[in-house]
Amino acid sequence: MRSIRLKRLIAAVALGGAAAATQAASPLPRLNVDKTQISVSGLSAGGFMANQLGYAYSGTFMGVGIFAGGPYMCAGHSNYTSCMYNATITSSMRSAMQASIDNWSGAHIDPKAHVANQRVFLFVGNSDTTVGPNPMDAVHAQYQHNGVRRTARVRGRNSTAHVFPTDFDATGNNACNSTASPYIANCGYDGAKAVLSRIYGTLQPRNDAPAGANYIEFDQTAFTNNPGMASTGWVYVPANCAAGAQCRLHVALHGCQQSTGHIGDRFVKNTGYTRWADTNNIIVLFPQAKTDNTPRNTAASGMLPNPNACWDWVGWYGSNFAQKTGTQAAAIKAMVDHVASARPRLRLPAPTGVQTSGATSSSMVISWAAVQGAAGYNVYRDGTKVNATAVSGTSYTDNGLSPGTTYQWTVRAVNAQGPRPAVGPATGTTTGTAAVCFTSSNYAHVSAGRAYVSMGYTYANASHQNMGLWNVFVTTTLKQTGPNYYVIGTCP
Repeated sequence: MRSIRLKRLIAAVALGGAAAATQAASPLPRLNVDKTQISVSGLSAGGFMANQLGYAYSGTFMGVGIFAGGPYMCAGHSNYTSCMYNATITSSMRSAMQASIDNWSGAHIDPKAHVANQRVFLFVGNSDTTVGPNPMDAVHAQYQHNGVRRTARVRGRNSTAHVFPTDFDATGNNACNSTASPYIANCGYDGAKAVLSRIYGTLQPRNDAPAGANYIEFDQTAFTNNPGMASTGWVYVPANCAAGAQCRLHVALHGCQQSTGHIGDRFVKNTGYTRWADTNNIIVLFPQAKTDNTPRNTAASGMLPNPNACWDWVGWYGSNFAQKTGTQAAAIKAMVDHVASARPRLRLPAPTGVQTSGATSSSMVISWAAVQGAAGYNVYRDGTKVNATAVSGTSYTDNGLSPGTTYQWTVRAVNAQGPRPAVGPATGTTTGTAAVCFTSSNYAHVSAGRAYVSMGYTYANASHQNMGLWNVFVTTTLKQTGPNYYVIGTCP
């Protein structure tokens, strides 16, 4: 009985921890994304899924990178083993796959004509026996058949197994010539740079220490309840993108046994994607699959479980797995649409015609021309905002000024995103005589006639403010505000 209670306690703690982890996940942010610059890549099952997304949503994804994947709909027509293990993809197999593309074009998938405009990157190692060069040759041939005239293609890189290649060491990674967890290796080849530069062109130098605060674990359940997808995913948002700059978006898909449930955050942080993203205004979305041990009927491979958290390229979750309505494909597309859904910031111009008028000894009226789209205005005196709430009109009276003093004012238009650029300063001078200050010892103030002595203490003329002991050691600043009228204070 004690053992049973202990097991229940452990289970309760585990469930509580899982609930806490889910609660800790943030909503996926909405960001200012250039919708013509959205791309996808992946390794292994992630490569198959990247290929599927590229065909299904060819109108969205302008670039596709495949590391050791296979052709579109291969496992939709043949047993999955015929699409891996360096199997030869026959012409009849390719014809069946092409028939799906042709028949679904413009309906179940975007018009296939978009594919010809994609920037495509392909990579496979010569020591990769998990997928291998032959299936990747079929990927290349399929792209050529559908109008992609030039791909960046790395076929048979020496001593490279079934891994995501990098050019740096990271804790826990495997050797380049070894097909082993976490399937990320220093091969002396920067795979992330290769795919991103193929898609986006020349890149700025990478940042090898991306800020931890830029990694966001987000709630995937807002987009799917698919049993093969985890409750949380990850997104990397460079600081510029978080601040509202327009950025590009790349979806990076892990392979089998590379989900966070299998290798933690290594695919997110050790592949190099975020190092290049940080300095090139690229948001990187890392959706996450999860283990599903329930045997399910597949498209052409019989009943199979998914113990390795692979993306669905065999039809576990429906015969439409490679179409726009495929459960996982649609979920990833929904994430992409969400990230890219922030409205671009309305860039208000600086107000023009800022001028001063109506000067008194303690106030000034500042006015300006209206700015279309502005919700209000902020007024700044010598760089400091002086209005407590946004000014709704086009003038403001600034009070509490000193006589005979020159000030500068600037004005900024305000919209929902906050204050926008300011116009150059307008200058104004209050009426009256500027206050004069004197800083001296109390003894000197009395000698100069600015103060008097009573009972050993010094008092300012007219205001009678106590300045402290009458001696040469106590120093006080007096401000003259009228004829023979002094107060303790400072001048502007």
